Amino acid sequence: MTGSVSGAASILGSWQICHNVCLGLIALLGILGITVVGMPLLFLTEIAVPIWLVAVGLLLVTAYLYIKKKCISNRLLMLNSGLIIAGVPFQPLQKFSIFFWIVGGVIAATGVVLFIQDKRHAKRCKHEKN
Repeated sequence: MTGSVSGAASILGSWQICHNVCLGLIALLGILGITVVGMPLLFLTEIAVPIWLVAVGLLLVTAYLYIKKKCISNRLLMLNSGLIIAGVPFQPLQKFSIFFWIVGGVIAATGVVLFIQDKRHAKRCKHEKN
């Protein structure tokens, strides 16, 4: 649960993703007949760094639990790490944002693919036993 929360919170660290969420919200409201001018989620850009830092903190707690208890999927930990890397919100690092997106995206995608493979393998083994 903590890993999922940290992964979800890490998405909020990227202004571009936040902007797309705003545009999607405006489009959805437009379909419903509600007109919105501006960016209704603009306030998230002001709190992006604190939210991202909370996400990193939750990721560290999740990693600690994984190391000590092995009670969390390492694949989901990999996914969350990738999302946090992709969502680095610091202004001085924005010129490297494409690098962060690529590295974080590859790590996150690898985590998803490995997670799905593990689930398919476990399902296959379960059917073979029956």
